[in-house]
Amino acid sequence: MDLVVLDTETTGLEVSEGHRVIELGCVLLSNRKHTETRFHHYINPGRAIDPEAREVHGISEAFLEGKPTFSEIMGEFLTFVEGAELVIHNAPFDLGFLNRELEIAGNSLRLEEVCEVTDSLVLARQMHPGQRNSLDALCRRYEVDNSGRELHGALLDAEILADVYLAMTGGQTALALEGATQLNKSADSGNTRFTADVKFPVIRADKKELKEHKRWLDLLGPDTPWHGIK
Repeated sequence: MDLVVLDTETTGLEVSEGHRVIELGCVLLSNRKHTETRFHHYINPGRAIDPEAREVHGISEAFLEGKPTFSEIMGEFLTFVEGAELVIHNAPFDLGFLNRELEIAGNSLRLEEVCEVTDSLVLARQMHPGQRNSLDALCRRYEVDNSGRELHGALLDAEILADVYLAMTGGQTALALEGATQLNKSADSGNTRFTADVKFPVIRADKKELKEHKRWLDLLGPDTPWHGIK
């Protein structure tokens, strides 16, 4: 299953107060590796932006004039995320806004119905109880470069979260394990497990290598745990 790391920026903090999504950014990870595939749109919310929110993300109402509405990009967005595992930091916040946008657009779907959702904030709290687990704090903990994050931005934060999530869950697959190991998370139990989906070739030692191996075992003596193993 592909991973889609997602973030939003909004006109304010409370969806219950009629606030809307103004930026949506997604980054695709395939086989736990970065790809060049992105989904990114600024969105015209049709309402004012709270000054406090504007200080966080720097997006103005004037900038959003002429940008598409959510309903205009909804089909493209749903196609991008369908069947993927969404990784979101503080998922209830973003899901609440996006599900409300779907509702306003006349779509009865909820993202949880078309995607598996992993909340990286919940995962971070399980791994680091009692510590700060904001995205900035996790960047410091896992040495992820966020020096360009002077203001919040949905695509920028999704890029950063992708690096943080990979670091939290074991990094990108690499070397001989490349493409073979995926982190699977059970939505019901919260347990994680690693499963191999390819078979590695068995390369047997030749006569020269076996002879050298025996020579080293003889040097180590008969009490080694490897002595006598064939």
